[in-house]
Amino acid sequence: MTSRIPGRALRGAVAAAATIALGAGLVGCGDNSGSSEDGGSQGKDTVTVAFRTPNWILPISAPGFTQGENAIFGQALYRSLYQYRLDGTAQYNIDPQRSMAEPPQVSNGGRTLTITLKDNSWSDGTPITTRDIQFWYDLVTANKDKWASYRAGGFPDNVEKWSIEDEKTFSITTTEVYNTAWFVDNQLNRITPLPQHVWDKDSATAEVSDLASSPEGAKKVFDFLTAAAKDPKTYDSNELWQVNSGAWKLEEYVPNGEVTLAAQPNYSGTDKPKLSKVVLRPFTSDDAEFNVLRAGDIDYGYVPAANMSQTSYLESKGYTVSPWYGWSITYLQLNYNNPKSGVLFKQPYLRQSLQMLIDQPTISKVIWSDTAAPTCGPVPAKPGTNTDAAGCAYSFDPAKSKELLESHGWKVTPDGQTTCQSPGTGPNQCGEGIAAGTPLEFTVTSQTGFAATTKMFAEIKSQMAKLGIQLTIKEVPDSVAVTPTCKPTEASCSWDMSFFGSQGSWYYPAFASGERLFATDAPVNLGSYSNPEADKLIEATQFAGDESALTAYNDFLARDLPVLWMPNPVYQVSAYRSGLQGVEPQDPMNLMYFQDWSWK
Repeated sequence: MTSRIPGRALRGAVAAAATIALGAGLVGCGDNSGSSEDGGSQGKDTVTVAFRTPNWILPISAPGFTQGENAIFGQALYRSLYQYRLDGTAQYNIDPQRSMAEPPQVSNGGRTLTITLKDNSWSDGTPITTRDIQFWYDLVTANKDKWASYRAGGFPDNVEKWSIEDEKTFSITTTEVYNTAWFVDNQLNRITPLPQHVWDKDSATAEVSDLASSPEGAKKVFDFLTAAAKDPKTYDSNELWQVNSGAWKLEEYVPNGEVTLAAQPNYSGTDKPKLSKVVLRPFTSDDAEFNVLRAGDIDYGYVPAANMSQTSYLESKGYTVSPWYGWSITYLQLNYNNPKSGVLFKQPYLRQSLQMLIDQPTISKVIWSDTAAPTCGPVPAKPGTNTDAAGCAYSFDPAKSKELLESHGWKVTPDGQTTCQSPGTGPNQCGEGIAAGTPLEFTVTSQTGFAATTKMFAEIKSQMAKLGIQLTIKEVPDSVAVTPTCKPTEASCSWDMSFFGSQGSWYYPAFASGERLFATDAPVNLGSYSNPEADKLIEATQFAGDESALTAYNDFLARDLPVLWMPNPVYQVSAYRSGLQGVEPQDPMNLMYFQDWSWK
């Protein structure tokens, strides 16, 4: 949770944004003496970037580690087989320059995709071959239950035949004829070559072999690599991470602190780094980051929504201010498996009533200072378009919300406590499992460090209180981590609502279908939403060759409300020194290509 549950998922990852706690000493430091708009705060060859500390290095996604910063960090070190762009100029949205393979050749009535690797090498000079692709496939196939990108029936379950043709060519034959755009954009996007000649072992002292070629061996290798990835204090010293395919190598890593990336001198891609170093610097809050930005002690940062009025000041100090629009949606997750509140969330009328108390247009304009727009459904609006709530199934309507509650057996007590007065399953009663006297009271687990988010929930809490719905707002550093997918019998299932959308809840891959997000048992379906009709429509998007299936899926979930739709902010309003080139265009799928950056 690109995002950033995404794709920045929750990005592309759930790309959910998480502010990492950090000692005040780091964020308070900074020397402005070396700053200039064309030289940077640390010199001509270095850029300092406001960036949460990544905490996952293995390029196989893991549950609980899908934050957007991990995706950006991972791509800097280990390139995926394919990179994508949404400008409509490339076949299947594949970026021909950055990708490590040519676009797939489709045959066998659409079931077989043949892929040819380009000439690339690992940082130690070893050629990247299909052996490294096979190594990745062996690991994820044997350990799919531990892979955050896995969903039953998806990749690799939908692969009938996996075939290595030679060192440069492999083919995939699928179990059915899928929509090729969906399969290329949402399945092949997960493939990442891994250095088999370095990683294929089960301990630091073991010799590299073909251990992962058997399922039993692949489990041992995966456990070894996962254990190393869960030890961030060794990231910059562990020899496992010294061999990579990306444009950058890890020079220094401080847990919960600064991370320094250095240009990889042996990078084989065509997009060579133009800078020597990139310093990723975390901050405890929006205010801490903006104070350093305003002082001129950082080269690339962001302007919080609460500080948009100071845009002119930043521009006068040599910064370019530019919104970063995302291929994303934002929502408030509901926990259908909570043994107390889950029975409430399963009532469609109640979800509708709650949605009608969220004034998305006003919150977007006033609290987010016009840097957000209403989310109306699961398919995102085109990045950069300012939509209003006119297309939403449910507009802000407190009177209708009240009417819905009262017509379903609730005694609405404005500014008090609304309770169920007529229990039962009839059309004018509260619904199955809801006892008489049940109150409408929920806890929202949200993110610390985002002033606009805090103000937004204060506004929503106020609106709901007017109808006797009591919200308690609990802010934590990482709302994804403490609101996991759970079973009703588990202690961890006590959460009601979860918000991780201060920079967008979910960043999509190039094809915006919902099999990872809203399908039953989907890997990032944190609230355990399940609807057979939704499952059918989601599945249809994987096979249809036109937009109709995606439209039908969007329209149904927009009305069914698997979550509560929330104002979707830009990923951030970036502020970077005017002498820093190559930042634009900012990738709507929430990746950062530091190798494009340079100083004038």
